[in-house]
Amino acid sequence: MSNQKFTNVWDAIEDTPEEAENMKLRSMLMMALKNHIARTKMSQAQAAKLFGVTQPRVSDLLRGKINLFGLDALVNMAAAAGLHIEMRVLEAA
Repeated sequence: MSNQKFTNVWDAIEDTPEEAENMKLRSMLMMALKNHIARTKMSQAQAAKLFGVTQPRVSDLLRGKINLFGLDALVNMAAAAGLHIEMRVLEAA
């Protein structure tokens, strides 16, 4: 068993640093969208209409099916929801 330590679960389970960074961004966007739906008490059908997707797509989002969502789709959904997205790029440690 390895004693290797990771700062993020994605760093531990993804094969490359690039894949880990992509998953970190996707998971952050998915959580923000899920929180927005809960905070505004929207139904899945209302969220689907607002986001410009189908209700089953919102269901996949709420169930955390991250493998079904790319960054572009999640950014588009967040923008449609009126969320403001900011990105910071830092030098790797």
